[in-house]
Amino acid sequence: MGRNARVQRRLRRLHAELRERPVNFDPRQRPALTPETGWYIDDYRQALPAEPPGPPVAGGSWEIARRLLRDYRYADPAIVRPVYGAGAPEAGRDMLLEGRFYGLRFYLGVRVGDVIDEIVDHDGRRAKVWGWNYRTLEGHLERGQMDQEVRKWLDTGEVEFHIHAFSQRASIPNPIVRLGFVLFGRVTQVRFHKRACRRMERLTVAALAAQRGTPDNERH
Repeated sequence: MGRNARVQRRLRRLHAELRERPVNFDPRQRPALTPETGWYIDDYRQALPAEPPGPPVAGGSWEIARRLLRDYRYADPAIVRPVYGAGAPEAGRDMLLEGRFYGLRFYLGVRVGDVIDEIVDHDGRRAKVWGWNYRTLEGHLERGQMDQEVRKWLDTGEVEFHIHAFSQRASIPNPIVRLGFVLFGRVTQVRFHKRACRRMERLTVAALAAQRGTPDNERH
């Protein structure tokens, strides 16, 4: 058996084992998970190319961003990439992620919580929203949840990518890994979020340009 086959066999096993792992925090306690109780709260919004007011345009910015979000393409693979269980998000689906952390690789389990596809009212405005979240499982370096969604404001046509996350360090038995996470985990986490926003904008703009047949040297 070749090395690649052995690696794939191990990843399949790790992914299958996620079924037996519980979420490592209580989602019902979300209102109490605040900075005052030791949790990081992150909220990022990235403007994407706008559309005309009204419902999302076929092949437009919102639809492209939705596809990128569905396929986890917004994540920088130099930091985190899905290695098993990826696909259209469904509630209860387990995903095995590979986290890259200063030359080391960690396999991290998460479970899809909610999938949202609806029109929401916010401060008197209506938006078409599609998104999903995932929650960390036992054995993950962190505890928490990340929500990611794309919105189109129907009154103005503005489109945006939105990340909202709450997290804290999980129990890490290995003292070296624990020290490394204490020193660099938060920095890497913030970098992931910021790169995700920039990557979503870049990929959305590139996909729109490709549809229009815009030469590479005219896309910026």
